[in-house]
Order: sequence, then C-alpha cells, then structure tokens
Amino acid sequence: MGRRFAELAFTPLVKEQQQQHGSRELYERVERSSDPGDRLGPYEQAFIKERDGFYLASVTETGWPYIQFRGGTKGFLRIRDDRTIGFADLRGNKQYISVGNLQHDDRVAMFLMDYPGQTRLKILGRAKVHEGDAEAKALIEELRDPKEKTPAERAVLIHVEAFDWNCPQHITPRYTEEELAEILEPVRQRLERLEKENEHLRKVQG
Repeated sequence: MGRRFAELAFTPLVKEQQQQHGSRELYERVERSSDPGDRLGPYEQAFIKERDGFYLASVTETGWPYIQFRGGTKGFLRIRDDRTIGFADLRGNKQYISVGNLQHDDRVAMFLMDYPGQTRLKILGRAKVHEGDAEAKALIEELRDPKEKTPAERAVLIHVEAFDWNCPQHITPRYTEEELAEILEPVRQRLERLEKENEHLRKVQG
C-alpha cells in the first residue's frame, strides 16, 4: 500500500477502528511511506490489461453507494498513461445510474479481480464522462474494441488517485471458459491419445 491510498481511505473514524482492533501502529508506518502509490507501475499496468471486467463504485446524490460491473474482451480497460485509464462505455440496460452519479461526484472506487490467482487490485480515482461531442467520438474510437458489436455510448476516463493490492485471503478461485480450456488442455490431449490408442488396438484385434 502506498501513502496516498492511506491518506484517502484512513479517515478519523477508520483510524479509531484501527486503534481499537490493534492495527493502527502498522498503518501509521504506511502513512509515513516514501512511496506515494499514485502511479501505475509496469506490474499494475500488465495486470489491468489482462482483466476482462471490473467493479465500479460510485455514490448517488442521496448518499447511497452503488456498484456496477463492467465487462468486455480482455484488455478493454485501456492504459493511457501511468495515472489515466479509460474504457468505451457500451450500451446496457439504460438505467444510467453510474453516469448520473458521476455528474455530482466524480470520485470512484474500482475492484479488479484475478480469481484464479486470488489477487485483487483496488483503485481510487476521479472519473470524467465524455459524450456527445467530437472529443468523445475520438476517445470512443481510441478506447473501443474494433470487434465489439454493441454500440459505445460514451468514453470514461479515470484519473488514478491511489491504488492498493489486497492479500489473497478469502478470494475464492473462479475460472472463465478460456481459463478452464487452458487448464484442461493437457487432459484433453491425453484423452485424444488414449482414444487413438484404443482405436488402433481395436483394429489390430479385429
């Protein structure tokens, strides 16, 4: 964890809880860290490029937290530089809750999950929605996947304020079809060899 994440997340009430439960001394050292933790390094950037989805949290005008899942092809969340990520926002169910929330408060939290690797990257940032003008059109063209058939309605850029990696504890491994196919490929090849051997034996014995 970098210093900036602690500055944003550890409010006075949070610090009271840390003190009460015995972790305050540990996190005080984090707050004095020389690493600000506000720029995505090579490892963070590579991790983001491998994701095919993420969770985005925003806050409504009435103070309710709201979490939305955004998915796409692997790498649809693009790295523009070490403090900016973005994506082409595809047409969905037309509720526009997150888009509306960002009109009054641009702060967002993101969870990016690697379930097989039991790894989680948390990002705090400020989001800007680009829609309905020439700049938005250019950004959508830059960010969208050319193979994606669903229309993109807007571009969303997120300025990274801080990030933190979580420990793997309590992250249940889950696998996509692509990941399962890769894991099971040696088994498939072995079954294919056994089937050929059986076929050969049947011909010899017949």
